[in-house]
Amino acid sequence: MISGEFDLSVGSMYAFSAYVVGVLSNRGMPSLYALMLTLGFAVIIGVINGLFTTKFRIPSFITTLGMMLFLRGILYAVTGGSSVSYLGDSFIVITLGQKFQSDGILGYFRPSHFWYIGLLIIFSIILTRTAYGNHVFAVGGKEEAARAMGVNVRKIKLINFIICSVLAAFSGAIVLSRLLIISPVVGEGMELEAIAAAVIGGVSLRGGYGTIFGTFFGVILIAMVRNGLLLAGAPPYWYSAFVGIILLIATLLNVKVLKRE
Repeated sequence: MISGEFDLSVGSMYAFSAYVVGVLSNRGMPSLYALMLTLGFAVIIGVINGLFTTKFRIPSFITTLGMMLFLRGILYAVTGGSSVSYLGDSFIVITLGQKFQSDGILGYFRPSHFWYIGLLIIFSIILTRTAYGNHVFAVGGKEEAARAMGVNVRKIKLINFIICSVLAAFSGAIVLSRLLIISPVVGEGMELEAIAAAVIGGVSLRGGYGTIFGTFFGVILIAMVRNGLLLAGAPPYWYSAFVGIILLIATLLNVKVLKRE
């Protein structure tokens, strides 16, 4: 989004990758190899999204919407709408999702917590301390100006689409390792939650502005709303309503701040 594009296929990639890792592992492939193969597939999806957007000049909203529907449709077709249990080895369960109890201040924790924090720090450093990060901001802010300055706009956006797809696939493997079940409906609507979290965290819908840690707090806020409503016993549909209201308010504040700058 900072580079001025959207990826609506992340929710479907999230579910599709969980299914692929699960099925390959259930059929005897080591789960590590299944995970690596799935991440390779995610790279291909990212390249397709990037090429259709940058080379053929199709808006990323349309490109990734089509990919979202394609992946979700394939998933429903091959599963028949039924869930599949994970019966593979324990590698990804232990390294990604299994709950551990610590005698220290951590209490209960999962490896996914450390993966999340580690990736958060790494990508924050990349975005703020590297030439690539500067190019991401430049492409999202003034694409033509960035191109005139010698920035390879197509390459930057292509890399971003690949990263987005790979991380969505990795997240799908994590949820599989936690739940040990693959459902074709998992991740539905997640792409809109991702956009909402980014906007709430200060990312501009027009590109060129935003931070990784801001998005992190946007994610935390959405999670707090979800858990708070569940604990209060509110009907599930109220969650969407509250997220919609928060998104509208965050977008309004976003526009006001950018106008002042």
